[in-house]
Amino acid sequence: MTAPAALGPVQQAAYTLLTADTELMALITGVYDYVPEDVVFDYVTIGEATEIPDNRHGGFGRQTTLTLHVWTRYRGHARGQRIAARIVALLDHQPLTITGLHHVSTRFEFSQTLTDPEPPGDIRHIPMRFRITTEQE
Repeated sequence: MTAPAALGPVQQAAYTLLTADTELMALITGVYDYVPEDVVFDYVTIGEATEIPDNRHGGFGRQTTLTLHVWTRYRGHARGQRIAARIVALLDHQPLTITGLHHVSTRFEFSQTLTDPEPPGDIRHIPMRFRITTEQE
């Protein structure tokens, strides 16, 4: 027996938590898995994820790394950093309700400020990664 796959449930749990937060939603136009062409900046995307077994004697688990992306057209990185800080406050060391799994921990791993090099160069991007540990219920 192995633990159920965690990728989908973890992504859904993060989406639900982020979109339910009025403070975050006041800063962005939405949280997207797929970004419509007509979306207005600033927004967050649910990006890449990995999943590895985290089994122990007598139990099965998963470690899922989830990458979130903050996108803004604000001049400079201050606005994107404010959005990223709110996301960290919501996820890092906080409980997460994950359907079908027991949440063990969520840890913030890193973020990086980037400027999109494509002309006109006015897009700011902050990828952020979180490690979510789950166990079978």
